[in-house]
Amino acid sequence: MTTSPAAADVLLHNFRDLGIQPDYYDRIVTGDLGTIGQRILIEMMKGYGYNIEPQHFDCGTEIYYNEEQDTNAGGSGCGCSAITLCGYILDKMRRNEWKRVLFVPTGALLSTVSFNEGNSIPGIAHGVMLESVSGSERKV
Repeated sequence: MTTSPAAADVLLHNFRDLGIQPDYYDRIVTGDLGTIGQRILIEMMKGYGYNIEPQHFDCGTEIYYNEEQDTNAGGSGCGCSAITLCGYILDKMRRNEWKRVLFVPTGALLSTVSFNEGNSIPGIAHGVMLESVSGSERKV
């Protein structure tokens, strides 16, 4: 199970609704697709005519050591997304290293009932546009 299709849906709507390209953002951040889901997302987006690879990184691939921890399909989506946002992304924005970030945390709607009944596990994604304002542009 991967949440890559859910992330792709959020990205597609963002780009199309706003009439922008991926390079509008300094970073497009997902979490937590892992290395497998990240490859799937990048290929899906290329199929729709959008190359997100230069701007994209995934929270799970940033905080885990895939070779040592075997996190090919991801670790903890909600945990690694929150940690990466608070401990890394917002700091980059405070320093004005990144001005625009599209943050797309992903997850699975897990249910022991539906899973035990053989139903699929739906993947979800939410898009949050973050934009920093430099000190000289801030209104007092």
